[in-house]
Parts: sequence; C-alpha cells; structure tokens
Amino acid sequence: MRAVLLADTHLRDGGGRQLDDAVLDAVRRTDVVLHAGDVVGDDLLRELAALAPLHAVRGNNDVTLPDLPETLELELDGVRVSMIHDAGARAGRPGRLARRFPSADLVVFGHSHLPEDLAEAGAPRIFNPGSPTQRRRAPTRTFGVLETRAGRITELRHVHLD
Repeated sequence: MRAVLLADTHLRDGGGRQLDDAVLDAVRRTDVVLHAGDVVGDDLLRELAALAPLHAVRGNNDVTLPDLPETLELELDGVRVSMIHDAGARAGRPGRLARRFPSADLVVFGHSHLPEDLAEAGAPRIFNPGSPTQRRRAPTRTFGVLETRAGRITELRHVHLD
C-alpha cells in the first residue's frame, strides 16, 4: 500500500495558492492520503478526497474544520499508523508519543513544518512530512511517501520540492 503524507498545507479556501503539481501527481498515484493537520480550508480536503481516500486530523489553524479529529489511528496493510498535529517539544518526543500511541508502528505529525524521521528502540517511528507549501525554517518544502507491505514499512521518505 502506498500513502502520501502531508501536513501544514495552510491553504485557505479561495486563497489562490494551491498544491504543486508534483504533490497532486503523487496523490493521484497513491492508495491513501494522510494529512497531519493545518489543512485550513475545506476546498483542499474535497480536492484530495476526490483523488484518493483521505484521512486527516485537526491542526491548531483548522478552526473552520471542527469535525476533524484531534488524533487518528488506522492500519495500512498491517502497519499501525497514528496521527496527531502537534507532537509537543522535540525533547522527549519519542517516549511521549510511545506512551500516547502504545500500539503504533508509526506516528505521523506536523506543526513545525520541519521534516523529521526518527526511529528509536522501544518507540514507534515518528515522521513529520514537513510542509509542501511553507518551508519556514526547513531547507525545502516537502511531503512524505510511505509504502507498506504485509505489516512492514518498506519505504518511508521525504520528497523535496525546491
């Protein structure tokens, strides 16, 4: 199974900005899209859901999207994936997320706009796809690609847009 991982798109309805063609092309070729919050507008949710099954959580800027859950747990081809927008301070994050999501193999989060991929023994792998629209302090704009097979993560990587 292939998933496109997004976070921090910050695309307002009618705002004029949109996702890069590279992101939309990846979404068209995926089995599922996971968005770790700060979607900001309904239009993007509808656009993504029209291209692939979509799961999203609410970010701190998603004030107009109250129906999005704060967290989400799902299984992708036997891999247990959890999502949250704000995973808290970097210090202690792996242990904190392991306690919050004890059955997770992978936790996808956002908020900082900084791509991160961290695996520590005894904790789920944690992955921030970064932002495909606002790099802020990151060197490039990014999103993530996850591939799973038979209960294993076979690929997890950042795609750089700049």
